[in-house]
Amino acid sequence: MSFHLSIPSPDVSSIQLGNFTIHFYALCILVGIVAAAFLTNARLNRRGAEPGIVLDIILWAVPLGIIGARVFHVLTHPNDYFYPGADLLRTLYIWEGGIAIFGALIGGAIGAWIGCRMTGIRFLTFADAVAPALLLAQAFGRFGNYFNQELYGTPTTLPWGLEIDSSNAAWPEGLPEGTLFHPTFLYEVIWNLLGVAVLILLERRFRLQWGKVLGLYLIWYGLGRTVWESIRVDPSEVFLGLRVNIWAALLAILIGLAILIVQSRRHTGIEPSAYVPGREWDGSGSGVQSTHTNSDYVDVSEPDHALESSETTATSEIGSKS
Repeated sequence: MSFHLSIPSPDVSSIQLGNFTIHFYALCILVGIVAAAFLTNARLNRRGAEPGIVLDIILWAVPLGIIGARVFHVLTHPNDYFYPGADLLRTLYIWEGGIAIFGALIGGAIGAWIGCRMTGIRFLTFADAVAPALLLAQAFGRFGNYFNQELYGTPTTLPWGLEIDSSNAAWPEGLPEGTLFHPTFLYEVIWNLLGVAVLILLERRFRLQWGKVLGLYLIWYGLGRTVWESIRVDPSEVFLGLRVNIWAALLAILIGLAILIVQSRRHTGIEPSAYVPGREWDGSGSGVQSTHTNSDYVDVSEPDHALESSETTATSEIGSKS
């Protein structure tokens, strides 16, 4: 008697509550956002930021991130939405699936920049605080792909092969029913969770600030994404022989390396505060100037605003899909 191992896919992807349909994909994203907010808030607090100030920033970052994610998905899958007789309103039907992580990074970066301008938090301080939290949120979000039976990899005979319904819209033609596929959602979940630990450890070991943790995030996620993307079988736009998301991942790696190199040369000391000059929080009788010891070199070099603005633009130019 042989024992067959595999990962079964869920039979349902939503629940009905009266007239409302609650999609598990949306719940996974929501849980990821909440988890990321808690982690980012704790990291900002350790830098001297006002408790809960992350909410003022994500009120801008999350909506613009969702808009960016949807826009990028639609633009990178034009054949799904723009054809003779197409219902263009479907471009807005986000509940049907289709959001792009790289697009979310672009929109979210714009929203975060706006939120930081309004709260006085340094954009690069927030970027470093949120970097590990982004990986955490993405790990939760990938379980949404699991419930939707989407974004799976090529066929495999490995014991952790993923079961997919043969009626799935992305089922490759010619494959027999019962074929197992690489669970790329699980690979990315593991990679992202490992990345959370790696980024935090490297940050503490080398006292990384001034956007350098963000640079590490882009490199880490980009490296993993190039691998998972190369074995996915779902339809995708291809440029010069590579899926659009592989190009996006490679671009993310380059931007991450550029951030590390440039910021290591421009800023050799630690940030003086989580706030831009003149916007410091003084909530308990003590300001949040530098909380470091006298032996620390506090880097107060300029230009502050010009630097952060240019790097925000660079970060916002990462392109592509979920």
